[in-house]
Amino acid sequence: MILTCAIIDDEPLAVNLLETYVEKTPFLRLAGKYNSALNALPELNAHPVDLLLLDIQMPELNGMEFSRILNADTRIIFTTAFSQYALDSYKVNALDYLLKPISYPDFLKAANKALCWYELTRGQTAEAELPHPTAEPVSPTKQDTTQTDPESIFIKSEYKLMQIKLSRILYIEGLKDYVKIYVEDEPHPILSLMSMKALEEMLPSNRFIRVHRSFIVQPEKIKVIERNRIVFGKTYIPISDNYKQRFMEFLSQRALLP
Repeated sequence: MILTCAIIDDEPLAVNLLETYVEKTPFLRLAGKYNSALNALPELNAHPVDLLLLDIQMPELNGMEFSRILNADTRIIFTTAFSQYALDSYKVNALDYLLKPISYPDFLKAANKALCWYELTRGQTAEAELPHPTAEPVSPTKQDTTQTDPESIFIKSEYKLMQIKLSRILYIEGLKDYVKIYVEDEPHPILSLMSMKALEEMLPSNRFIRVHRSFIVQPEKIKVIERNRIVFGKTYIPISDNYKQRFMEFLSQRALLP
């Protein structure tokens, strides 16, 4: 699979470096390079690319603003010298966030993540178009009546199936058609192309609870709840009105609430 990509950065040296990296990566094809988001906008609207390597701090229209008006089918990898935008990048569905100076191994890892995302997306689309055989009914005598909660789940991420212990999951964030699973002692979330609903059905309901349309948490891992928000380090997860009552009932079984 070949991914078309474009570079937007107002620093010529940064553009040249990223162009070199793209040329070294067999599954990437450079479709354009631009020194500002405004210059890129007409071309990318007319001819969307698969992947955009996007700087954040640029004059007139910065990368974060540009990402919100970009074609929804384009995936973004932010390339910036400023770490303070990392949290915001997840809110606009960025696949990765690379801090300058960017090494080729880091670039290649992010590019592989994009390739995996497209392979999963297009693979699932093709699979959905195939006729599925009718499932053979299971005899009642063969049904397992001694099911217990699993200790782990298998998640497809990048090129592999990853086993994740439930006891290590902090929370899960849903972003459009994929999820990010935040795990203890891991610097980056595990990315998987699946819906929140599908993942929620895999998780035992006595250990995980949905607190927002976009968030599932493991209450056992919660240390602080502040002003209707669950605090995980520097991340604040809102508790929405639609899920608040169930969450408070869940908590009331484990805490002394006024």
